[in-house]
Amino acid sequence: MAEPTLGRQLADFAVDTSYSTLPADVVDSVRKRVLDVIGLCVAAHRLPTSTAIVEYVRDQGGRPQAHVVGGGSAVPAPLAALANGVLAHSLDYDDTHLPSVLHPSASVVPAALAAAELAGASGRETIHAIAVGLEVCVRVGMAGYDREAGNSTFFEHGQHATSICGALGGAVAAAVLFGLPREGVLDALGVAASTASGIIEANRTGGTVKRLHCGWAAQSAVTSAELVRRGFTGPPTVLEGRFGFFQAFLHGRYEASEITSGLGTDWAAPGIFFKPYPANHFVHTAVDAAIGLREQGLDPSRVESLTLGVPAPVIRTIGEPIDGKRTPETGYQAQFSGPYAVAAGLLGGGGLGVGLADFTDELARDPLRRDLMAKVEVVADERATEIFPHQFPAVLRARDADGREWSQEVLTNRGGPQRPLSAGELAAKFRDNAEGRLSAAAMDAVTDRVARLDELDDIGDLLRLVAEPQHATGDGRD
Repeated sequence: MAEPTLGRQLADFAVDTSYSTLPADVVDSVRKRVLDVIGLCVAAHRLPTSTAIVEYVRDQGGRPQAHVVGGGSAVPAPLAALANGVLAHSLDYDDTHLPSVLHPSASVVPAALAAAELAGASGRETIHAIAVGLEVCVRVGMAGYDREAGNSTFFEHGQHATSICGALGGAVAAAVLFGLPREGVLDALGVAASTASGIIEANRTGGTVKRLHCGWAAQSAVTSAELVRRGFTGPPTVLEGRFGFFQAFLHGRYEASEITSGLGTDWAAPGIFFKPYPANHFVHTAVDAAIGLREQGLDPSRVESLTLGVPAPVIRTIGEPIDGKRTPETGYQAQFSGPYAVAAGLLGGGGLGVGLADFTDELARDPLRRDLMAKVEVVADERATEIFPHQFPAVLRARDADGREWSQEVLTNRGGPQRPLSAGELAAKFRDNAEGRLSAAAMDAVTDRVARLDELDDIGDLLRLVAEPQHATGDGRD
C-alpha cells in the first residue's frame, strides 16, 4: 500500500484528534493565544490601516456571520477573518515560532474564530481547531527550514512564510470547525495552497502591506473551507507533488520529516514565543540589552558610541540600510530598527519594559532618540549567529564620555520556553493593549471568558463582547 500523501497525513491528524485528546499544556497555550490575539486586535485600532480594513470590510456588505474585534455588527465570516488577521499582525506584537520564524496565531486564531462563530462551535471545538491549525502551520513552515543554512528557505526567497503557511493552517482549522470529513480537510488544504501568498520586502524598505498578510491568510483559509463545503476540491499531492506547494515555494527543497515526525504527539503550541515588546522579534534582545545597560547605571546622555551585535542573517532586516534604520520616520519603521530598539531600551519604559507608547511616529523622530540612534552600529556577532534562529541573541557594547566600556549580552528571548511570560505578565499585556478602548468591566469579562474557553457553548459569546469598542475613561490613547 502506498504511503499516504503529506496532506492526507495532516488531514488524518486533524480529524483523528479532538479536544479530549489534547495535552493540558496545549489547551492552556491555546487559551493564552486567544487572549493575546484579542488584545492585539483591540490595540491595533489606533492605526489608520486598521480603520481602512474595517471600513473596507463593512463596505462589502453580505450576510452577518462573524464579528470583527471593534468592528460593530457581524459581517461575512471570511471578511471577519480578514479584518481580525490584519488587526492581529499590525502592531508586530504577535507570537513567533522558532526556528521557523513564523507568527502562527495571527492567521490561525482569526480564521478559527470566524469559522467557529459561523459554525456555532463551542469553546472546546474552537480550542481543538486552533491547536491543529497551529500545528499544521508550524510543520509546513519547518519543512521549509534549512538546518544547514540555519534559515528559512521561504525567507531566502523573499516570501512571508507567516501568511503562506498561515493560510494552510487556518484552512485546516476552519475545515475542522465546519465538520468536514478527512477528505474535505485535505481538499481545504489543497485549495488554500493556491491562495497562499506574501512577500517581505516591506520589512526592509517600508510600506504597510505586511499588515495585510495575516488577514489575507485568514480570509483565504475560511474561504477555502467554505468553497470545499460547496464542492471545490484540491489535489491530494498538494504539498509534495511535482507542481505542488513545496515545488512552487521552495523549488522542491523541503524536509518531509518535519511534517510527519511526532505528528499527534509532539505539539508546537506550547513552544511558540509570546512577544513582550511591540516590535519585530529580531530586536527584542536589543531592547533587553539596552534595559540591562540602563540598570547597570549607564547614563544615555553620556553615551559616545554603541555597538549592537546580532546574528548575521537579521542585519538586513534591522540594520540595513543603516542610515534608514537610524532615522525611522514612523513608529512602524521603528519596529524594524535595531538602533531604535537600543534607544527605546535606554530611554523607554512601560508595559513589560518597553510598550506600545514607546513606538509612535513622534518618538521615531524624537531628537534625543535620533541622537542615540546615530551612535549605533549594527554588526554581526559570531556567538549570536551560532545560536540563531533558535533564539535571536544580542550583545550590546557602549562607551561613555569618560571612556568607560559597558557590555550586556542577552542570549535568550523573553516569552519563550526558557524565559516564559507568566500568566500575570500576559494578563498585563492584554490590559495594556486594551486600556483606553475597553472598559475595566469588559476587560474582566474577556479575561474570564477566555480562561473558561473550554466551558463556552458558543464561541460567539466571546466575540460579541469585543465587537463594539468601548472607550473607557483613562489615557485615551489613539
